[in-house]
Order: sequence, then C-alpha cells, then structure tokens
Amino acid sequence: MADENNNETKAAEVQPPKMQVLGQFIRDMSFENVAAQKGYEGNTQPDIQVQVNLDARKRENDGNFEVILKLNIESKSKEMDAILFILEIEYGGVFSIENVPDDQMHPFLMIECPRMIFPYLRRIVGDVTRDGGYPPLNLENIDFLALYRNEIARRVEAEKAGQPIA
Repeated sequence: MADENNNETKAAEVQPPKMQVLGQFIRDMSFENVAAQKGYEGNTQPDIQVQVNLDARKRENDGNFEVILKLNIESKSKEMDAILFILEIEYGGVFSIENVPDDQMHPFLMIECPRMIFPYLRRIVGDVTRDGGYPPLNLENIDFLALYRNEIARRVEAEKAGQPIA
C-alpha cells in the first residue's frame, strides 16, 4: 500500500508541462507605405530595423494565458535616408498551460509561448510587406531566451542604479 502511494506521488511530481494553443489573433496592425505617399521612385537598398516587445497576462479562465508579441518594423532607404514603410503589429495567442510551477511560469510565457506563435506572425509580416508593394520581409528567427535574459539583466541593472523599471 505504501509503495502505491509513493508511486502515485512520483507520477504527480513528474508530470511534464502541457501547453495548448487555444487561439491566435491580430490585436492591432498598422502598415504605412510612406514611400508611396511621398512619391519616391526607383529601387533602393533598405535598412530595416525591428523592435520586439512581449506582454503576457492571465485570463479569467483557470490555466489560460494571453501572450502578445509586438513588432515595430521600420524600413529606411540607405541612399536617401528616407522612411519607406512602417509596420506595427500586435499578434496574440491564447494558451492553456498546465503542470508548470509558479516560479517558472513567467519565463515559460515569455519564451515558449512567443516561440509557438512567431512563425504565423512571420508569415503575416511577409504577406503585408509584399501586398504593400515591397519584396516580402522574411524575418529572422527571434531568440526569445536571449531576449528574456537581456530584459532580466536590464531590470537588475536598473534596480541597482535606483532607476524606475519601465
């Protein structure tokens, strides 16, 4: 009898994390084709800057979370130093997450969840830029683990310096 209870306890402890994507959506998107509005003509070599931000929150349903991946993409002409286009997009996923300890939930939400929805966001960015009159922008993979570590390090440094954490 004691062995059965011990085995059940071990089985409960060894449950692997379980994640299910319940839905994905574009929360907000803006594409501004500045070059077309200003009448720029000709082929130009673009300089593309991509900024990535993440946001996560617990939803009302137990075990459900919403993660938003925000991209701000600005393409400038290297020759004219003029903006060609600006794409701002917030892409979200709703996740059901089980068997993740509370102390590991934040990194899980900020690393694993964005990793799951990024390929779909990449396709949308490629389609929007192509439909906007440019070659499709195929974003490089984003290392969400490195982003997470950099943000934690930035917060630690800001805290040491007595600066407010934004």
